[in-house]
Amino acid sequence: MGVLISLVKIFVKLALAGLVIMLLAVAGVYYTLAPQLPDVESLREVQFQTPMRIFSSDNKLIAEFGEKRRTPVSYDNIPTDLVRAFQAAEDSRFFEHIGIDFKGLSRAAFQLATTGHIQSGGSTITMQVAKNFFLSRERTFNRKFVEILLALRIERELTKEEIFELYINKIYLGQRAYGIEAAAGVYYGSSIQDLTLAQMATIAGLPKAPSTDNPIRNPQRAIERRNWILQRMHSLGYISDQAFEEASAAPSTARYHGADIELNAPYVAEMVRSELFERFDEELYNEGYRVYTTLDSKLQTKATLALQNGLLDYSTRHGYRGPESQLDTALTADAVAQKLESMTSYANLEPAIVTLVEDNSIQASLKSGETVTVDWNGLKWARKFLSNNAMGASPKKAADILSPGDIIRLYKNTENWTLSQLPQVQGAFVALDPKDGAIRALSGGFNFNLNKFNRATQAYRQPGSNFKPFIYAAALDNGFTPASLINDAPVVLQDASLEGDWRPQNYSEQFYGPTRLREGLFKSRNLVSIRLLRAVGIDTAIDYIKGFGFDPQRLPRNLSLSLGTADVTPLEIVTGYAALANGGYKVSSYFIQRIEDQHGNLLFQARPACADCSPSQDIESDTPTEPLSPSAPRIMDPRTAYLMYSMLQDVIRQGTATRARSLERADLAGKTGTTNDQKDAWFTGFNRDLVATAWVGFDQPAPLGRSEFGGTAALPIWIDFMETALDQAPENGPVQPDGIVRVKIDPATGMLAYPGQKNAIFEVFRAEDVPAISAQNSADSGQVSTDDIF
Repeated sequence: MGVLISLVKIFVKLALAGLVIMLLAVAGVYYTLAPQLPDVESLREVQFQTPMRIFSSDNKLIAEFGEKRRTPVSYDNIPTDLVRAFQAAEDSRFFEHIGIDFKGLSRAAFQLATTGHIQSGGSTITMQVAKNFFLSRERTFNRKFVEILLALRIERELTKEEIFELYINKIYLGQRAYGIEAAAGVYYGSSIQDLTLAQMATIAGLPKAPSTDNPIRNPQRAIERRNWILQRMHSLGYISDQAFEEASAAPSTARYHGADIELNAPYVAEMVRSELFERFDEELYNEGYRVYTTLDSKLQTKATLALQNGLLDYSTRHGYRGPESQLDTALTADAVAQKLESMTSYANLEPAIVTLVEDNSIQASLKSGETVTVDWNGLKWARKFLSNNAMGASPKKAADILSPGDIIRLYKNTENWTLSQLPQVQGAFVALDPKDGAIRALSGGFNFNLNKFNRATQAYRQPGSNFKPFIYAAALDNGFTPASLINDAPVVLQDASLEGDWRPQNYSEQFYGPTRLREGLFKSRNLVSIRLLRAVGIDTAIDYIKGFGFDPQRLPRNLSLSLGTADVTPLEIVTGYAALANGGYKVSSYFIQRIEDQHGNLLFQARPACADCSPSQDIESDTPTEPLSPSAPRIMDPRTAYLMYSMLQDVIRQGTATRARSLERADLAGKTGTTNDQKDAWFTGFNRDLVATAWVGFDQPAPLGRSEFGGTAALPIWIDFMETALDQAPENGPVQPDGIVRVKIDPATGMLAYPGQKNAIFEVFRAEDVPAISAQNSADSGQVSTDDIF
């Protein structure tokens, strides 16, 4: 007995000694590691890696750039059932323990010993926060001990709610989703507030194995994991019997949802990304910047659709080029479905495979597996394309157009399907506010996913007659008037830069003799423009024109400049026209309105120079204050700008753009443009509120066809856009400045008309430029009546 007592005493002493040694070791490790522990207080200032989001001026999401999809949420906005689902999955005693759950650790050890794996982890949510924010993933005793120490410190410094909020915003949940709000969007296309109990449990099951338990990649495993969590929630008393049964029986509804894009403007999104990358580098994708552009969602949507429709209309006018490819009709249904699945839909043009051809209709299979019928109304347009100037005979039956196995494109027009095709022709459209250059809409091509080249900003093309207004403006500011006569007659020019003799012609190949400037512009007479530029002087004209923002290095220093042989982009053209619309001020285009960080703090605010900015008034002191934006420089005499606006209105009233009269507005002005061999077609038009340009052409310059001009290929796109853009908007035409007079002139001579002259017409002049009465008219009438001057 005494021996036993002695042994017990020895054992107790050894145990105590061992405990003391262990405590000393733990204390030694603690005091060694404690000074090296990171500052837990930094968690209060943590910045989650969140993507850059780009918005329109009216807050429509355009794009999201960043490797990690994340939308941080506060604890107060997390549904209770979702909190409990994560507790059941990860740490049921989270709100009770001190950061270390000894009961949970014991349970995990027992599970490991009896089953060979751990079903409920030994790490608490607090320990996972410590690991996710501060530690590496190495599996060592030292790292685990540091994790425990950090968890204890985190619990001491932060509330449970703060810890949980950090956890659910940091965790990776598969499919590039970080945090519960991003996961709800990725898997269910909704916010956490709208999730069902089954969906919450599915998301709560993802931190353990975001790849293998992924409900998209492995729905069966995800359901098993979900149901285990639901069982835990039920056993812990978090949910009722009925809720448990209904959620456990719910089918998997997860599918991939991309970013919730509200506005299709990919060309502008890439412009933003490219510009800001120069400023922020890689942090652009992680710091949660919110970029607000100048785009108007209504105008952008219409611009995209108008350009697509215009290019499709051009493609239809020139015939059907045939199917994209042919499949062997003996292929299995799975092979056909696989082929369709590999094809992309562009601009509502759906890929399809012809399965049956009847006399006046076809049947085709879509990617969705649906079989649709295209009747004769959707087929009969498809004359065979031979060239841009020729088509084959009109088809008589469906077999003249298609065969079974053809891979085609279909477009649904209201309730009926129509045969279509991806256009080979391309285009661009830009609309901006002439008051300050804010881009309201921009599309750089038929479809960004088909071709990412941005023709609005990167395609340098010849503008043809679309450039003539700048030549005429230079002339008006150098002594000419709208009534000045220029001889529309043949000319042979010798210029070394033009490689020999140049014999320019009008498109009609006719010559019309002495022509007033106004008529020369609205009828787009080439010889008038050439002689006008020669009279003004090339150097004088270029010095004047570069004020509109054009690169002088791209302006040819010869008379071909008068016919638009400069290299310009659509954005440059429309920015130049802004000065014609706003009364003569030089504005610069811009597309980024402001940038905020993820907390809403303002990082950048645009202050564009604007036309005729007026100082705002201080309401209390009734004194002027500094305007929000600087005033744009004046580059034209306001009277010259008014005269140009008036002359360009006649392009629509009676010139090459009379189609635009369908808009039934008197405030519109503009100019068509077509280059040699119809390789480029343009129209740029405006009122004082909006200026827009449309360009159509092939990426590799080639003739559009003999019947294609600015007025047929580009103008309809502009009209389609403006019909929506100006709907319900009051007319806003030019405001006549001081020093402008309106008199009657003789249309043949450009001189003052004699009293009672029957063919006299009104013209506008600067007061000092009013012409005299011609000698002949003076002899006939003797005196000018004051009734003829207003």
